[in-house]
Formats: sequence, C-alpha cells, structure tokens
Amino acid sequence: MTTTAAHELRTVTAVRYVTPLRSGGSVPGVVEADDLGTYVVKFTGSAQGRKALVAEVIVGELARRLGLRVPELVLMHFDPAVAEEEPHQEVQDLLRSSAGLNLGMDYLPGAADVTPHALHTDPVEAARIIWLDAFTANVDRTVHSSNLMVWPTSGHQEPRLWLIDHGAALVFHHRWESAADAVGKAYDFRHHVLGSRSPDLAAADAEFAPRVGTRLLREVVAAVPDEWLCGEPGFSTPDEVRDAYVAHLAARAKVSARWLPGAFREGGKLGG
Repeated sequence: MTTTAAHELRTVTAVRYVTPLRSGGSVPGVVEADDLGTYVVKFTGSAQGRKALVAEVIVGELARRLGLRVPELVLMHFDPAVAEEEPHQEVQDLLRSSAGLNLGMDYLPGAADVTPHALHTDPVEAARIIWLDAFTANVDRTVHSSNLMVWPTSGHQEPRLWLIDHGAALVFHHRWESAADAVGKAYDFRHHVLGSRSPDLAAADAEFAPRVGTRLLREVVAAVPDEWLCGEPGFSTPDEVRDAYVAHLAARAKVSARWLPGAFREGGKLGG
C-alpha cells in the first residue's frame, strides 16, 4: 500500500489477473493487487481509451466529495505477465496494450446490478444522482444500463446504492474545440433510470451547485495521473489540460438553470 497526498489516489500493483468481465464493452477485468485487495480494472488499451479513465476519476471523485457512494478508485500498475494464462486472444491483446498505469475500482463482493423494477431509492438521493449526471453530461445511467449497484453497508440492514462506471461522462473532452459551446448544453433526461422517482432537482441544485467551485474541482482533477493527460492536442502540458477541465466544469456549475432537465427549469419536480 502506498501513502498518498490528500488529492491523490492510492497506487497498487497487480499480482493476479482473475477473470475478464464481458458485460461491459471495455472488457474490464477482476484483478488482485499487492495490498490484498480485489479490484475491477479498466484498461488504457480498451476501445474507450484513456479519456474514459479520466472521466471515471473526475466524476467518481466528485461524486464521493458530494457525499454519494462510489467504490474506492485506485491507480494500478499492471504487467501483462500476471495474466499470461488468460486463454482468450482478444483479452490478451487488450492486456498487452495496457501495460503500465490503469484504473481499479474496489470489487464489492455480493453486490447486485440494479434494474429499474428492483430499484428502491428515496427522491432526495435520486435528485442528487441526477444532478451529478446532468452536471457531468453522463449519458450512461439509463433504464437499459443503470450503472448502479446495491451492496450492504456496515451498520445498515438494507443494501445501499452505489454509483459505478462513469467513463461515458464528460463528453465535451472528446472535442475540446467545441467545449465552450457545451457549458450550458441541456441534459437529456428522458431515459434516466431514476426519472420515475419524482426527484426534487431544485433542492439538489441548491445543495450541490454552490459546493462545486474551482477549489473542489482542482482537488478532483489533481487525482488524474499525468500520463493519461499527456499528448492531448491543443495543450502543452498535463496541467493545461487540468485547467481546461476545471474551467469548463466551474463555468457549467454556474449556469445550472440552462442544463438541468426542462421540468426543473419550469419550476417543478420531475416524474410523477
């Protein structure tokens, strides 16, 4: 286990590749690390590439600081040699192209994927999650793919809701030249998995928007390693890329009335 500064993720080293997870398009894998922990690892060599991992870190750590439940994220040094017995050529190709630093998410044993019919959450929590998704333009929390899990938490008899998989958020960073136009872009709420929970987005906005300022955003973005930001077209250094993320998100936080779903902008709650 590596001691880290306040805004850094812990760094671990992979010691055993357990199995691939084929439910996701990026084919993450379950990996054991030298801290005796087990993690779901997303690899830099996947089709989504490094930007998906950048989004995972920024959105996941922002959610955590806002009080939402996200499994711990770690940076994982991965040597493909630990997976030499993996029999599938497609997976082997992915792992060989992912040597170096990858992203691990704490594996939650016994956690279950959430389906819309089995989902039980209160309107306050629903509103907070929707606000986060709207703020970060997360297009992947739908009735078809909730990216929510339920897992028992110490001290609670009922399983608690956990947020996972934020690699599809921050869509603006795929086209930095048009990022300014996306600052006030409205969020498409129509297929969000929590839409039927009558969430009070006015309350969530009043709680979260004032907290998402430059200082908090700098702390979150600082957790992204330099090597995932190097070589970004239009930027000279990783810190310039970080500054661009902070500037965009800080500006978006100030204009929430422009990007929250239409029913909220009209003064009401969503759902029925």
